[in-house]
Amino acid sequence: MLNDLAVKPPDPLLKIIKMFREDPRTDKIDLGVGVFRDDNGATPVMKAVKEAERRLVAEQPTKTYVGQQGDVEFQRLIGELTFGEQGRDFVSIQAVGGTGALRLGCDLLRDSGARRVLLPTPSWPNHPAIIRAARLEVVGAPFFDVATQQIDIDALIAGFAKAEKGDSIILQGCCHNPLGADFSRQQWEKLADGVMKHGLIPFIDLAYQGFGDGLEQDVEGARLFLSRVPHAIIALSGAKNFGLYRERVGALFVKAPAQTRAAVQSNLFAIARANYSMPPDHGASCVRLVLSDPALKQMWIEELDAIRGQMKKTRAALAAARINSIPMSRIGAQRGMFSTLPLEEAQIVRLREEFGVYMTDLARINIAGLPERDMERFLTALRAVTS
Repeated sequence: MLNDLAVKPPDPLLKIIKMFREDPRTDKIDLGVGVFRDDNGATPVMKAVKEAERRLVAEQPTKTYVGQQGDVEFQRLIGELTFGEQGRDFVSIQAVGGTGALRLGCDLLRDSGARRVLLPTPSWPNHPAIIRAARLEVVGAPFFDVATQQIDIDALIAGFAKAEKGDSIILQGCCHNPLGADFSRQQWEKLADGVMKHGLIPFIDLAYQGFGDGLEQDVEGARLFLSRVPHAIIALSGAKNFGLYRERVGALFVKAPAQTRAAVQSNLFAIARANYSMPPDHGASCVRLVLSDPALKQMWIEELDAIRGQMKKTRAALAAARINSIPMSRIGAQRGMFSTLPLEEAQIVRLREEFGVYMTDLARINIAGLPERDMERFLTALRAVTS
């Protein structure tokens, strides 16, 4: 019983967070936690979101349940933002963040008969845990060389043969976590061909729209891909691009033939009911208000542009640096919040202990957490541990 439970090892990221907090140095640098920080090191609430919250407090008539599907208008608006017109016929359900959407999708895959999920590696460290929790098998499919910072699309597609028809593959839609390396339009076309050839169900994880090149540009590849495949599952998050991290804003969308949509919807309702019954409302309502009001939406877009601009400025500074064997120009050309440096464990430990630079044990750094004032000190530390 409970007395027989073994202590689980700490989550690697939570371990780093704890170590950073307990470090007494005042000049330490936190590149581990995946949140945006401004020049003052703060993660502010967006002004558009603040105004949406003010309106909710003043005008929201009730706090009763939103229903199993969640806020339908929120889903329509965020689906339109992501998919354009082709998302009108997708089945959708509000989820408890992008992570909750991933779990819903994996449970749906299992209930549909899938047994394996191909996972291009390296990937977000929580992907394998979510897949296994849904009682699915994780099948790794290497696709990226950290040393050269390059995607090997042919190796990835060759890995499709490891799965059986009806199994799935997780593909990140943009601003890859933890690599920052996104598929080109041509690579998305190859992926669509490979998925159809092997009868796989693609599962797109899209958590960072607007953090790469722009709201429309970031989803061009995913839209092209979705237009060519008959089935797909898509997990969306509003945590990063609306700054609503703690509000757990997410949704799951499913592309399926018309005759199967009612069954898909009913299965999603049943899965959600057994997990959390009905979704939280506040964050989704904020997103709905922002996207439905032209003035608020424009305010949000301008704030998002500024956040993306800061990340691009940071990447440009990294690209201009010369750090021994690290291909900084490629890291500078990547997109979104994250990149993974080609560092060994001893180098990561030395950065932390000697220089107060914290990153994950796999050398993922949060570009959005590196302020300009710390750039040169970070580069000096990198040069020291790679010399």
